[in-house]
This record gives sequence, structure tokens and C-alpha cells, in this order.
Amino acid sequence: MQHMKQMFEGFIFDLDGTLVSSSLNFTALKASINCPLDEDILAFMEQLTGPQRYQAEQIIVAAELDDAQQCTTLHGTLALLDFLLLQQVPMAIVTRNSQLAAQCKIEQTQLPIELVLTRSDGPAKPNPSCLTHISQTWGIAPDKLAYIGDHLYDVQAANRAGMQSVLFTFGQTKPYEAQAAYCFTDPMHMLKSMPLLSLCV
Repeated sequence: MQHMKQMFEGFIFDLDGTLVSSSLNFTALKASINCPLDEDILAFMEQLTGPQRYQAEQIIVAAELDDAQQCTTLHGTLALLDFLLLQQVPMAIVTRNSQLAAQCKIEQTQLPIELVLTRSDGPAKPNPSCLTHISQTWGIAPDKLAYIGDHLYDVQAANRAGMQSVLFTFGQTKPYEAQAAYCFTDPMHMLKSMPLLSLCV
């Protein structure tokens, strides 16, 4: 297990597949808007115009909202967030979700995080813009922040923002693990490693 020895002053989380469950079928969703399987679905949608763009966006948001109504917290999520709350450590969420779906998921699972940036607030990950914005808002240097996610885009966004990338694997071997600064199985595994983590509060 890797030791988290650096000083961290804040934590930013991905949402789907990191803090809460997601059952989105991206293969079917891409097919429904004629997006090639090897293309990023949000990047594809951004290229569309007029009625095509509107229809694609409505299909994606509807799928996200349906997914949001069924989501649950993942193992250790609330325990980890409660611990960070007690330590008065700043927390935020940066997600590729729509604003509606993100808010629905947060309310349904009662996540104690108020600062949430979605694709409505800036370019979607792996673009680091939203992460950089939070760093500037908090007045905390990027290298004092950790961004936690479960996908390659999360690792790339964190690294591009100059933040410490933390990857949740959920027991699966991921080919991009070496690109992350730290790897944990899930939120509970990270929580159990917190005694090794120096928090600057």
C-alpha cells in the first residue's frame, strides 16, 4: 500500500463510480445518439449543432437522471466524507454529469459536499479547468490538493492541474494505475489509510 505522506489541504472528488454507483450503459447511450464507440460522448455532443445537439443532450440528460434515481453510496463513502468534515478539510466534487443529475445524486445519497462543478460550469474532464478553478477559489496551491476518481480522465485531469491524483480501483486492475500518485480499492480503503495522511488544518 502506498503511503500518503504529503500535506494535503483539500480534497476534490469525482462523483459517478467514485462516491456513488452508476449503471449508465455508455455503449447503448452512444448508439442512441449515433456516437462512434471509440469517441468520447461529451466531445461528440459538443460537435453537434441545432436540433441534433438539443436531441442528443436531452437523451443523455434523461439517461443520467434515470441513473441518478437508482444510485447508492459506494463502500466507505459517507464514513470518509464524515471524517474529512470533522477535520474541517475543504471538499468539492467535479463531475462530467449534468447539473440536474449531479444534484439529484447528491441529494439522494446525502453527500455532505456543497461545492459541485459539473459540465455546465466548464470544459469536461480530462480538461483540468474546473479543478484549477477550485484551487484558485480556495486559494490553495494545486500540489496541496488531491483529486480522487475511478477513471483515466480523472487521473489525467488531476495530473494536468498539477494536483495529486488518487485512483479508486474497486478491485480491478486498470492499465493507467501507474499514472496515479496513489491507488486505493475504494473510499473505505482510503479512510483506513488516513492515519498515514498529514492534513494541514
